[in-house]
Amino acid sequence: MAEEIMKSYRVAYERDPSGWWVASVRGLRGCHTQGRTVDEARRRIVEAMELFVDNARKAIIIDEVKLPTGAARAVRAYSTLRKKAEREDRRAAVAARRAVRTLRGGRLKMSARDAARLLGLSHQRVHQLTQTDAEKR
Repeated sequence: MAEEIMKSYRVAYERDPSGWWVASVRGLRGCHTQGRTVDEARRRIVEAMELFVDNARKAIIIDEVKLPTGAARAVRAYSTLRKKAEREDRRAAVAARRAVRTLRGGRLKMSARDAARLLGLSHQRVHQLTQTDAEKR
């Protein structure tokens, strides 16, 4: 059976003067709609696309929401910080596993509750990290 190739479409969403979101599909001349919210416009643009292309409901939609400069800047700043926080969360998780392994193993043989208190974690989380570490070995 041949794999079905999913076609992708870029959809631009822009606020009109009356407050509605206008959605237009790039590359499909005349394929546009509107909605009171971006979500509503997105649902409606798929319906509009059905008049232009086969399998519109299976198409990959790439949303391009046009925002005023200040709003776009705020979204980019948040996205950058969120990615940085996710990287730091991964680093913290590695450090937590290492700390649990050190406190609970070797000569210390610290209890889960004591290790949890020192690390600011729940004893359940310390048990979970101990199990995860044991499973990796």
